[in-house]
Parts: sequence; C-alpha cells; structure tokens
Amino acid sequence: MPLKTCELKKLKAGNEILFSGLIYTARDQAHKRLVELIKNNKKLPFDLENQIIYYCGPTATPKGQVIGSCGPTTSSRMDRFIEPLLKQGLPGMIGKGKRSRQAVCSIRKYKAVYFIAPAGCGALLAKRVISKKLVCFKELGPEAIYALQVKDFPLIVAIDYYGRNIYSG
Repeated sequence: MPLKTCELKKLKAGNEILFSGLIYTARDQAHKRLVELIKNNKKLPFDLENQIIYYCGPTATPKGQVIGSCGPTTSSRMDRFIEPLLKQGLPGMIGKGKRSRQAVCSIRKYKAVYFIAPAGCGALLAKRVISKKLVCFKELGPEAIYALQVKDFPLIVAIDYYGRNIYSG
C-alpha cells in the first residue's frame, strides 16, 4: 500500500492498525543524506510520495531469516530533517516516542501521519517482514536505506492527518 490521502483521512490518533505493504528504513545518517540531496536539487534514490519511512536500523540478518531485529528508534532524533522530506510528499513515518513541537507542526502542516511501533519488540517485528532489499547508502551499514515488505505490522496512530496527537493530553 502506498499511503493515499483518502486512507490517511480515515486514521484517527490512537487507532491500532496492522499495516501491510512497503516501508523504507532510515535513521539519522540516511536522513541527513536525503536532506542534502534535496538541498542540492539532486534526484532522490526513491520517490517519497505516498511512502512511509520507518526509523529503524535493522541488525545483521541471521541465517535463514529475512531480517535481523528491526525495532523502532527514537523519532525525535529525526525531527530536524522531516520538513524537507514532508515537502517532497512523504505522508507517513514510523518510530517511537514523542515528537518536538516543530515536528508536530510540520506533520500537521503537510497533512502527514506519525505512527509508533511497539518498542522493545524488534525480534517480534522482524517476523512481520516478508522481504528486505537494499535501496541506497550501503556504506552506512545498518543505517542504509532498505525497502521492507511487511505483513500485519502492528502500529498505533500517534499523530493523525488532522494533527490530533496522543501525546498531548
């Protein structure tokens, strides 16, 4: 599933969903590189429109498995990078924890959705990954960007399309 506006509008802060579709992993260093590409008017390695970025750096893949542990990382570390990505059409992010005031305003302004994944469950979440493919920045190791096909990936809508936020009372 690419995220379409009609689907985003249906989600409400606090909803629990099982997501099936494509997500892209990206942590701090990958975000920094994506933003540098945007600032320098360079082509991005994948189209951000209608996609989801998962704040995750998977561990090494054990033999016979699709992926290693792949739990969410702290989202606030990516807050300084999200506005340029949202401007490029990114409608969804997955991580853990609260977002900065600036990030919440950007999410609201660009009508995006912020999901949280269960923290401390990286090995369990790995069982929901059907396939993993390196997209770019291989030299970053676990911080490279991977495309993950997931099935029934458990998420909670933390900030919805309308800006409602489970962290703000």
